[in-house]
Amino acid sequence: MMQIDHGLKSPLAAMANRKHHHKALLLLLLLLLLPAFVFAVVFHGRKISYFLRPIWDAPPRPFARITHYYARDLPMNHLCHLHGWSSLPSPRQVFDAILFSNELDLLEIRYRELAPFVDKFVIMEANVTFTGDAKPLFFADNLDRFEFARSKIVHGTFLSQADPIPGTDPFRLEAKQRVALNSLLRTSGIGPGDVVIMADADEIPSPETVELLRWCDGVPPVMHLELRHYTYSFEFPVDYSSWRATAQLFHQGTRYRHSRQTDVMLADAGWHCSFCFREIEEFVFKMTAYSHADRVRRPSFLDPSRIQRIICKGDDLFDMLPEEYTFQEMIKKMGPTPKSASAVHLPSYLLENADKFRFLLPGGCSRSKQ
Repeated sequence: MMQIDHGLKSPLAAMANRKHHHKALLLLLLLLLLPAFVFAVVFHGRKISYFLRPIWDAPPRPFARITHYYARDLPMNHLCHLHGWSSLPSPRQVFDAILFSNELDLLEIRYRELAPFVDKFVIMEANVTFTGDAKPLFFADNLDRFEFARSKIVHGTFLSQADPIPGTDPFRLEAKQRVALNSLLRTSGIGPGDVVIMADADEIPSPETVELLRWCDGVPPVMHLELRHYTYSFEFPVDYSSWRATAQLFHQGTRYRHSRQTDVMLADAGWHCSFCFREIEEFVFKMTAYSHADRVRRPSFLDPSRIQRIICKGDDLFDMLPEEYTFQEMIKKMGPTPKSASAVHLPSYLLENADKFRFLLPGGCSRSKQ
């Protein structure tokens, strides 16, 4: 008869029990973590994606930055020479071409700042947002505010049927409006060799930049403009990451674009003040109207008290992580944008009318409600 070694069976049975117990714990842990994972993906999928961006996305190739020289009272021929260019006997014509949505205050600052140096302001606005909703023609309804530049303004309207279909790609409608602006530009009187600045309304080149473009011979035929990026007001300087604005010497093949066109960029060429509005309702309008309106993931994002709190603190309106390509840069920019007490090197018209534009200056974050 076979004898069973109970001394051997006991350790084997204990080991089997422990394995069974571990499997049960692992299964329980998976059951607990799965709902949490699903919740995180559904409600924080965008954050997770942006946090992992350094893994799944590669940074664009770096720009070749042209050093920007300027000091008050230096003659233009000397400034051109510092850049390695010669000076022209007479200035080029400059055409400023923008798409316009609802940035009336920034547009006034832009036009007042650049009027002495720009020959034509080419502006296209639409009766629909990029998301397909009907919108007023804000510029046309406020022409009197721009009477000082009326003779220089070439205004066009892009008329379309409002059609806010869920899931429609807003970039398609934006692209159509940019094509319409390209057609408008060609009716503005622009000719070969003239300068055309292509930008959004809140991307404002400095007068010093425009003067270089007017007077210097040898400027690159196409170059991007590096703009200092601000958010909500000039109290919150972010960085120098704004590059989409360009200056080009016009020719028959020139097309209006708001994307990368060259590797050359003029350093410190102006200001980009993003979401710099006077009234809370203007913030709400842009959040739901522009190409990234899908970032409004919850109705609470549009709550006026929340928006007011965020723009005074310097937090992100869409509760997003910084759009960076390295974990080091991402971590460095996490949290609120630090406030600045400096109002130096800002548009002159803004400071000349500081009381009117107090909301754009340090200490003026409190916004009004209509």
